[in-house]
This record gives sequence, C-alpha cells and structure tokens, in this order.
Amino acid sequence: MGFLISGILAGPHGLGLISGAHEVEILAEIGVALLLFTIGIELSFAKLFEIRKSVLIGGSVQVLLTILVVFTIASHMGLGTGKSIFIGFLISLSSTAIVLKLIQERNEVDSLYGRSTLGILIFQDIIIVPMILAVPVIAQSTEIQSDSFIYLLLKIIGVLLLVIVSARWIVPRVLYQIVKTRNRELFLLSIFLICLAVAWATSSAGFSLSIGAFLAGLIISESEYSHEALSNILPFRDVFTSFFFISIGMLLNIEFVFEQIVLVLLITVGVLVIKTLIAGLAAFLLGLPLRASILVGLALSQVGEFSFILSDTGIEYGLLDENSYQMFLSVCLLTMLLTPFMILLGPRLADNILRLPIPEKLRSGFAPILSANAEVKKDHLIIIGFGLNGKNLARAAKVAGIPYVIIEMNPDTVRSERSKGEPIFYGDASRETILKHANIQGARVLVSVINDAIVNRRIIAQARKLNPDAYLISRTRFVNEVKPLYSLGANEVIPEEFETSIEIFSLVLEKYLIPRDNIESLVAEVRSDGYRLFRNVPVENSKTQESKLQLADIKISTLSIHDDSPIEGKSLAETMLRRKYGVLVLAIRRNSEIISNPDSHMELCTGDELYVLGKPDDIANLDRSIINPTK
Repeated sequence: MGFLISGILAGPHGLGLISGAHEVEILAEIGVALLLFTIGIELSFAKLFEIRKSVLIGGSVQVLLTILVVFTIASHMGLGTGKSIFIGFLISLSSTAIVLKLIQERNEVDSLYGRSTLGILIFQDIIIVPMILAVPVIAQSTEIQSDSFIYLLLKIIGVLLLVIVSARWIVPRVLYQIVKTRNRELFLLSIFLICLAVAWATSSAGFSLSIGAFLAGLIISESEYSHEALSNILPFRDVFTSFFFISIGMLLNIEFVFEQIVLVLLITVGVLVIKTLIAGLAAFLLGLPLRASILVGLALSQVGEFSFILSDTGIEYGLLDENSYQMFLSVCLLTMLLTPFMILLGPRLADNILRLPIPEKLRSGFAPILSANAEVKKDHLIIIGFGLNGKNLARAAKVAGIPYVIIEMNPDTVRSERSKGEPIFYGDASRETILKHANIQGARVLVSVINDAIVNRRIIAQARKLNPDAYLISRTRFVNEVKPLYSLGANEVIPEEFETSIEIFSLVLEKYLIPRDNIESLVAEVRSDGYRLFRNVPVENSKTQESKLQLADIKISTLSIHDDSPIEGKSLAETMLRRKYGVLVLAIRRNSEIISNPDSHMELCTGDELYVLGKPDDIANLDRSIINPTK
C-alpha cells in the first residue's frame, strides 16, 4: 500500500516529483522478472503435486468462471469478443505478492483457508504464461496469422524441452560444482546468470522476459540448492518489487479517477463482489466449510500484479486503449488498497454470516476433495551441521523416534546423506527462508553444531525471532562465545574447550579415587555456573572447595612378580604386605585375567601383576625389598 500510494503521489500525474517514469518502468520490469523467478523457485513440481487438487480444481474453477462472468458482462456492454475475453483474463488474476505476504504475517499459510488460497494463487501464477501466449490469438494479430501454428507449437515444445533437460540434468550438476567452491558470491552470480540466460533464450524464441524468468525459477526449483538460491535472491526481489508497485502508482492518472469517480467505484465494487463470490464458490467446491470459503473469497477479491504484466501485452496488440487502461489501473489499485482491510475483517464478516439460518450442510461443506495436507514436521528437532556431532545427534534421535531435519552447507554431504534417506537439505541456516523451510515455527529443539562463530550467532538470533518457545542449543569452540550466544536467546551453550577440560579433570579425579557422585556433582556445578570455575573464579571461593575432594598422599601402583622375587610361590597371607609395609593388594592380573579382592591364601606366581594401594614411599620400599630386590 505504501509503495502504491508513494507512486501515485510522486508520479507525473501526482505531485510530479519524479518525471523519469520510463526509468522506473525499467526497474519495475526487473522486479517483475525477479518476482516470477522466485515464484518459479517456490513452486517446484513436488510442491505442486502435494496440493494438486486445490491447484487444479480450485484454481481452474476460479479462473474460468471469472473469465466467463466478466466476458458475459463485457459483451453486453458492447465490447468485442477479443476485448471481453482479455478483460476476463485481467480480472481473473489476484495478487500473489500482497495476499501471500498478509497470510504469512498472520501465520495462516498452513490453515485450511490458507492452503486453499495458496493453491489457487499458484494456478493463477502458472496460467499467466498461456494467457500471454493467447493474447495475439484473441487479438487476431496479423503476425500470428502469418506464422504457422506448427511453428508456434514447435517453439513451445522447444522451451518445455529446455526446462525439462535443464532441470533434470544440466542445472543440478552445474550448481553442485559451484557450491563445492564454498564461494557465496559465485553462487549468487550463477543464480542470476541462469535466470538471465533462460529469460534471454525464451525472449529470443518470441516469448516475454517474465516467462523466461518464471521458467528459470522452475528449473532451479528441482535442484537441491533451490532453498539457498531463494534465500539469496529474496532481498533483491523485495527491492525491485517495490519499484514495480511504485511504477504502477506512477502510471495512474489522478485526474481521470476524479472525473470518472462514480464509474470507478461501481466497477471496483462489482469486481470485489464477483471475485469474492467466485473464489468462495471454488473453495466450497473443494469441500471447505462455509467460513473458510468466505475467507478464501475475500482474500482473492483483488486484481493482481500479473494483470499489469498482461495489460502491457494487451496494449501492444490493441486490446486496451488509453481510457480502458486508466480504468483498469484505477480499479486494480483500489482493490489492492482494500485487500488488507478485507482480510483483516474477513473472520468477523464470516462469523456474522454464519449467524444466519444456514443449513448445516452448507456450514460444514461437502466431502473434502482436497489432498491431505502434506506432512509437516512439528515438535521436531532441527540439526544444523552434519559433522561428527550432528551425525551422532541424528543417530540418537532416530533411535529415540524423534523426528528431525538436518541443514548442511557441504553439498557432498547433502548428496550422499540424502541418498541414504536422511532428511537433509542444503542451505545457510542463518537465513530466515532456510529456517522456515525446516519449519522452525513448529520445532521443539534446534541444535547448532557448526564451527563458524559469526554464523552461529546469526542462527540463534534468527531462530529465536522465528520461534520464541524453541529450546536452542549451540556448540561453540571458544568460551568467549558463551555470553553472546546466551544474550541472543540460546538456552544452552556448550563450549568445546571447556567440555574437553571437564572430561580431562573427570578422568584425573577418578584416578585419584574421588567418588563418582562427587565428580558428577562438581561437573554439574561447573556447567550450571556457565563454566565460571574455569574462567575467573578463584579456587578458594568455589563451592567445590567445600567438598573436600583432596585425598591423603596415597597412590595406586602396579608391581610385577619376577622369578627371582622372594615372595614368588608364597600366599598373600605369608607375605604380610599390609602388616609390614602398609600396602594393600587390590587386584592381581594373571595372564589376561583380572582377579579382584584376591583371597589371602592365593599364591603369587611369576608374571603376576599386583595392583597395590599405599603411600608412595611405602610402595617404593616394598618394591626394593621383596618384589624386585635386584632392581
């Protein structure tokens, strides 16, 4: 809305602040191309298959009925057949950019009405391509008459073959080699190059740049790097799309609107009513209850941005004159400006309608023919990084039956692990698009085990913003990252260097015969205090000082019995080691067998190893006196 109003005010028909409308239109064309490119990436054949019934049935019913109704009305108003069909084309399309953004902000994409709305919008985004191709035909262009139909058909087949071959064999291999370089700039430039190359190829074949950009996105959508490509391209798309909406506002002639205000308002209301009823009917035929059908109808009631793309083609072939174009612009802009309010007031309006005496069958809807909602992981674990830690975590999650998703930046790892059936995909987890693809909003736990400290911070900050309730765990190599990660929203931070220290001191204390429960208590204390004991807390101030973990000057040693030892062949009772030397025999190793708590009557043999406990001086004296007197 802000962009549209800014364009109206700043344009040549408004305050005249910007006179270079042509330059803005050029930027707008780039915005349209990038918009179609990103829609192509997001579509993918797999996604289309998941919601195929809402796309094919809901979308086709909405578009065809709208064209039929508008054609009938336009024909009765005296317009020709070609113009009436073309106006039906324009009115049938809704705004993907506005509607999708609004339902995403309201977290309604996965709702019943949200999925149906998305399915119909996808159909509209696809149908724009054959609509553009059909414009010369319905305009009865001499250019088309001179060209053979077979030649046109061959061009279409050639473009489709280009898409299929590129999507299946060429682009995935090219992107794989590029991603292996780990160069972000090269990857981004390659994505732009693919978009421009396909757009140029389709343009050379006689189609528009916009269609080429859409097909380029569809090609990339079939690769395993589509989500990373989308996250890279979105900022550019948003910038240039803003120019698109501003340029639309700049094209509107305010003087024309005021001169024809009554007619503009009447047509606007008519368009809103017709589109709401038809889109709601399409949703109802999909089996949606009445309330959801009303919400779908209101969401799709406006005229969309792709109608502007189509209108340029109509002007080129003489299907729109200046007055018709200005009327179309006025109606389109008004419906767009009203869309946020209609979506906002939709639930209240639907509830009021349901208070009427409506049969229960209409309230609940017919038997749904929508495909079942694609399984979306919820309450799941997101693992970022698939090194040793990530693999161990995934293995444990699999054993425990915990659903999980893996995000990894190494293309070789992604390819090999995906072939093994792991739920892994390529992407930079610090980007919002990638985390949303892993459904961070529905995740219970996110664990980041990557080595990049800066990226780790971005991941935690982005994840916390998208899901305030998720439990975020981060591994870091250095302790100075602990505090920043906690401040960004991490619930647990595990510094590698201190965990190594914990493992080492646990082993040391164990060797000094500190009780295991004391060791575990100390470890828990260190971790709960954020490793302060290791960082800056003096030893005398630590709670661990109170645990009196220090032992007397006692050690455990191993002594070997040789054939010349005085105690060889004697029993432990006869050696009187404890009485004379103050040394206790804990165990004896004989061959490969460990004999713990040996009996006092057990005889000692050559080769036996005695595990003894005592003071260092007593053990040394014993060793010199009777174990190895010749040593």
